[in-house]
Amino acid sequence: MSKSVAMSWRRGTSGARKAAMMSHPAVLTHGLGPPSSTGNTMMRSIHRPWLLIVACLLMAQKAGYAEKANSVVAHRDLVFAEIEGEEDRQIQLDLFVPAMSQPPPLVVWIHGGGWRNGSRRNPKLMEVTEKGYALASLSYRFSKEAIFPAQVHDCKAAIRWLRANAEQYGYNADWIAVAGSSAGGHLALLLGTSGDIAELEGEIGGNLDQSSRVQAVIDYYGPSDFVLRGKTQPERAYTDQSGSYALLGGKDGKVPESMERLASPAAYVSSDDPPLLIFHGTADKTVLLDQSERMVELYEPLGLDVELIQHEGAGHGGKQFFSGDSLQRAIEFLNAHRPS
Repeated sequence: MSKSVAMSWRRGTSGARKAAMMSHPAVLTHGLGPPSSTGNTMMRSIHRPWLLIVACLLMAQKAGYAEKANSVVAHRDLVFAEIEGEEDRQIQLDLFVPAMSQPPPLVVWIHGGGWRNGSRRNPKLMEVTEKGYALASLSYRFSKEAIFPAQVHDCKAAIRWLRANAEQYGYNADWIAVAGSSAGGHLALLLGTSGDIAELEGEIGGNLDQSSRVQAVIDYYGPSDFVLRGKTQPERAYTDQSGSYALLGGKDGKVPESMERLASPAAYVSSDDPPLLIFHGTADKTVLLDQSERMVELYEPLGLDVELIQHEGAGHGGKQFFSGDSLQRAIEFLNAHRPS
């Protein structure tokens, strides 16, 4: 079994972020029981100020980022793009919006599956809807249907659609965080680093007056540099062992280097990129740890906010990445960077 969060690299941490990562929700412990018949009045007088203080703290917390939703409205199978020339080919997303006093900011989840399978159903990070965030979980075309850059075109179309329809569904799309695992982590990274790269924008889905930029990224063990992967993991990069081989148009054990660069989030890192939180297992043999370390190497010299959390002994995926301390770290990261 892996140890949860064995090592953490952090750069560019703001004061707000430090405060958020040091604070945890208050816990009100019940079970004091009724006061005894002796000293009944005294017990009540002692407990009332204490309970009043706790109640005030909880009310203050509820008014901030930890506001808890009373209910979550689910909108499923929303069509955000249609493929021209293909009958009934629609690309959809599911949207979960908590009922809150103010429209909540949005987190977008991108599923994994080697760019060749997987589903938007049952998205990871559903817990964020209990912490004051709306959540969208999107589909995208798989490599058997279209090779890269179709997948990032679909993801950017979803971001534009979500911005265009924010008022209708009751969330705030001025600030959008994106998260994804494995292949979805790769696409999340690409959304973060490739803002305003025309070749990766695409026109699918329309809403071209809307920005596809995102304001924060959480990457769970996604590949970031396919050129590097070809050097350190050729047995996967250039065979059907990895979905990236088909994604990038691989043939006869080769992938054009131009495609490797085009699809690499690392190729687009610049000084205006959003804050980045990365989770990766040290024993991951599917996507090597060096893929996440590469993003740290590129972010650090630019003074960008980046943190790599390593799960000692963990492989490629597992519930430890989305529960316990890791889930708390993800929520703290979102809280630290969301608009006030």
